[in-house]
Amino acid sequence: MRTLTTAALLVGVGSALTVVEHKPFMRKNIDPIVSPGKYISHMHSFYGSDALTKDLPTTEELQKGCPSGENPNDLSVYWAPTLYYVSGPNNETYTEIYPATFKTYYEQIDRAEIPFPPNLHMIAGNASAKTQADVREDLNMITWWCDGNGPEDRNIRPRAALPRSTCSAHLQAILRFPDCVNPNKLTEYSYAASTGNRCPAGMKRIPSLRFSIRYNTRGVIKNGWKGVPPIKLACGEIGEGYCFHGDFINGWYEDAAKEMLKAKGQTFMEIKGAHGGGKQYSKCKTRDRDPNGGTSDYHESLKMMKMGS
Repeated sequence: MRTLTTAALLVGVGSALTVVEHKPFMRKNIDPIVSPGKYISHMHSFYGSDALTKDLPTTEELQKGCPSGENPNDLSVYWAPTLYYVSGPNNETYTEIYPATFKTYYEQIDRAEIPFPPNLHMIAGNASAKTQADVREDLNMITWWCDGNGPEDRNIRPRAALPRSTCSAHLQAILRFPDCVNPNKLTEYSYAASTGNRCPAGMKRIPSLRFSIRYNTRGVIKNGWKGVPPIKLACGEIGEGYCFHGDFINGWYEDAAKEMLKAKGQTFMEIKGAHGGGKQYSKCKTRDRDPNGGTSDYHESLKMMKMGS
């Protein structure tokens, strides 16, 4: 049934969508939504506006940054737990597995009632998940698989676990965010699918944000794997993908956010705005705006988490 659920959701995204590709600009032990002002998070990889630091920013503050994405109207920031290849006699070496592509899809725009409100921030997934039972795939779609020619093993393992054989192409993960929000209290958000495909009372439907990440495992794990993969999310255990999650802080310029809603009735729409076309990387250079704070080293992040607990 889980396979049918995910397939049905994917079919539903066939109309009224837009997509933005982003390059990573930072890896750091911060999470401004969960632990604002502190360097005590597990490691995350960041995409979007480089105005982000340990402190929770406003939409206006994000719009003062440099975007790592291809749409200059999108100064949002997105992040997910860093994915590592674990090696060495004692599993002591951690090498980041970089994405071949990180894309944000904005889907089901036909059903959206309002654009993303300024200062909206959301989390999808469960950073503490340890089993498939902890993962609400029926809502957030969290799934790992090998794209291209597979191999396909989702029907013989937990779908939020990592594939048990070397991927012929990329290791892919998807994650859907809540699509309902209370415009008067932005910390209240939910999935329409959890309430009969209608937003709860007091909430409005927004475009459905989905992460699609394709990791270049073959570029790092030269000999591949068979069985439990030597791969670890910063939030979980080796071979498990259950704790995969994502964070989003809205940085879309208001005119472009409203323009996105005009995609209704179209299969795809390039979102343009006052700051440029929809496929136009910025000429600015992204950077860490807090280079002396926190760490990008996995083992050091564990020490800082322990000190902060």
